[in-house]
Amino acid sequence: IVLTGGDDRLWKTWGFPDGNILLTGEGHTDWLSGCCFRPSGTQLVTSSGDTTVRIWDLSRRGCTLTLRGHSRAVRGCSWHSCGDFVASASTDGTSKIWDVNSERCRYTLRGHEGSVNSIEFLPFSSTALTSSADKTLSLWDVRTGVRVYTFQGHVHSCNHATFN
Repeated sequence: IVLTGGDDRLWKTWGFPDGNILLTGEGHTDWLSGCCFRPSGTQLVTSSGDTTVRIWDLSRRGCTLTLRGHSRAVRGCSWHSCGDFVASASTDGTSKIWDVNSERCRYTLRGHEGSVNSIEFLPFSSTALTSSADKTLSLWDVRTGVRVYTFQGHVHSCNHATFN
């Protein structure tokens, strides 16, 4: 299954390799910037220009949780490998670690001087990686919300970062 999100405010799942649309989700009020399956594959998370992060249940075909707390567009989202936490990155200069079970923000990661453009978890760890318009990448300990390392060297905005 392929998952996409677009400027049309929709997410879609597609059969692979035939390309048939399997499901379509609507509910965001602005463009979608990110989408990610829960490791179990039963849910997904989306991020949007409408400042929200949403959790969707594929069996119910609907949004089960809207996470609010960013003051500007959310540029990206990711799901932790354990399935209990979601991360979001925003143009408000922060990232958030959300506890899906309690439906609350566990930590707001502050320290970038510009838009946070992406966030990813290192699988099976308590480390997250953010990229920013401030030309840096940061490693965070998501158990404490503390930045543990900053990579410098880009001369322009860093739009995405990932682990191998």
